[in-house]
Amino acid sequence: MTFPGADAAHVQTSDTARRLRGFGPLGLLAILVILAGAVAGPVVSSILVLVWARLSHTPARTLGFTALSSWTATLVGGAAFGILLKLGLKAIVMPLLGAPAINMSYHYLSGNTAALPGTVATVVISAGIGEEVFFRGYLFERFGALLGPGKAALAATILMSAALFAMVHYQDQGLPGVQQAAVTGLVFGGIYAWRKQIWVVMVAHAAFDLTAVALIYWSWEAAVAHLLLR
Repeated sequence: MTFPGADAAHVQTSDTARRLRGFGPLGLLAILVILAGAVAGPVVSSILVLVWARLSHTPARTLGFTALSSWTATLVGGAAFGILLKLGLKAIVMPLLGAPAINMSYHYLSGNTAALPGTVATVVISAGIGEEVFFRGYLFERFGALLGPGKAALAATILMSAALFAMVHYQDQGLPGVQQAAVTGLVFGGIYAWRKQIWVVMVAHAAFDLTAVALIYWSWEAAVAHLLLR
C-alpha cells in the first residue's frame, strides 16, 4: 500500500541527502556547521558529523566504520603502536625539534590523582574518538569527495588533515604541540588511508595520549626525553 505523497516525500528526502553530500549551498552550510562544532570541541564536532552522515545517507563505512576481522588484534596492535609512537616522539623526534622536556601546559597533572579520572575520560572520548571521527573520518570523506580518489588527492588529504590537526593544538600547547600533532596527524592519516578503517587509529590515538598522561603523572617526561639525546 502506497500512501498519497509518499513517493514525492522520498524523492525530496533523497534530493536533500544528495545536496548535503555535495558542495552547493546546503552542503557548504553543513560543512560550516560542523567546523563551528569543531571549535566547540571534538565531541560536538563528532556528533554533528554522525548527524550529517545520517541525514545525507552517507554510509558509515565511508567514515571508516568498517567491520573488523579481529577486535583483539585491533585493540592490542593499536594500543602497542600508540604507546611506541608516543615514546619515540618523546625520546627522539621532539628533542630533535628543540621541544622542552616538560609539557608545561599539562604539568598540573603531575601526581594529581584528583584530576586523573577526568583527564583519562577526556583523552579517550574527546581525543581518541571525537578527534578521529572529525579529522580522519569526516575530513577524509569530504576531501575525497572534493578532490577525487587518486593517489595525489589522497596525499593532499593526508597533508591537509594533518595541518588542520596540528593547528588546533596551538592554543593550549603552543609550538611543541603543533609539531607533535603534525607528526601524529601524518602518521594517523597515513594509517587511515592505508587501512581504510577508523578503529585502529582511534585505539592508537587514545593509547598515545594515555601514555602522555602517564609520563606526566609519574614525572617520567624528562627521563624519557633525555633517554637517548642529552
